[in-house]
Amino acid sequence: MAKAIATVKVMPDSPETSIEELEKKVKKVIYDFTGEEVETKTEIIPVAFGLKAISMIFVMDENLGSPDPVAEKLEELEEVNSAEIVDVRRALG
Repeated sequence: MAKAIATVKVMPDSPETSIEELEKKVKKVIYDFTGEEVETKTEIIPVAFGLKAISMIFVMDENLGSPDPVAEKLEELEEVNSAEIVDVRRALG
């Protein structure tokens, strides 16, 4: 069972959006996709004028296929302006 490491970048719709609450929702979408609580790493990236993006790296089973459904589900959230998978790599070891 090979593992892949994917990175999703989430842009909130407003600087007033709670990054902490949005981070919890992003993790829930990832956990729903993977079917378990997987390892994640979050980085908050300042964009401009108080707006911050979330970049979250997560581990997934390669057999799940493309992580694109994660970005699609995140874009359905009211407080999300955009979400995209920016990187996918095969885990070694």
